[in-house]
Amino acid sequence: MPSTSPSPENPASSEPSAYLPHRNPFLFLDRVLSREPGVAATGIKCVTNEPGGYSQVFLLESMAQLGGIAAAAREGEGGFLAAVERAEFFRSVGPGDRILVTVRIVKSFGRLFLMEGDASVEGERVASAALTLGVGML
Repeated sequence: MPSTSPSPENPASSEPSAYLPHRNPFLFLDRVLSREPGVAATGIKCVTNEPGGYSQVFLLESMAQLGGIAAAAREGEGGFLAAVERAEFFRSVGPGDRILVTVRIVKSFGRLFLMEGDASVEGERVASAALTLGVGML
């Protein structure tokens, strides 16, 4: 099992809270599976007990949070969701679902990053979006 805290041997953390200021109930990722700074990231969210299912807004926020992790040059850098260019939802997500979230940075303009995100459950695509994030120390 990968280490959850940064060290000289493992400079990246699998804990989203190492990169984001968010904490429960506002943290919409459970684990970072992979991270290539400035390029892409993959993470998971396990849906437990969400009344009415896991909302589409939460799916977008999961992508935005993972996008901030992908775009950040270092842990704790911070950022904000600037725009949702496009969002498509293909089916609902509910308790017991394990969401695989992926983001890929398409282009960057200084502190602004245009990215594409996808969310899937058991290999079935449940959502996709194009987002713009502002990232960097405030």
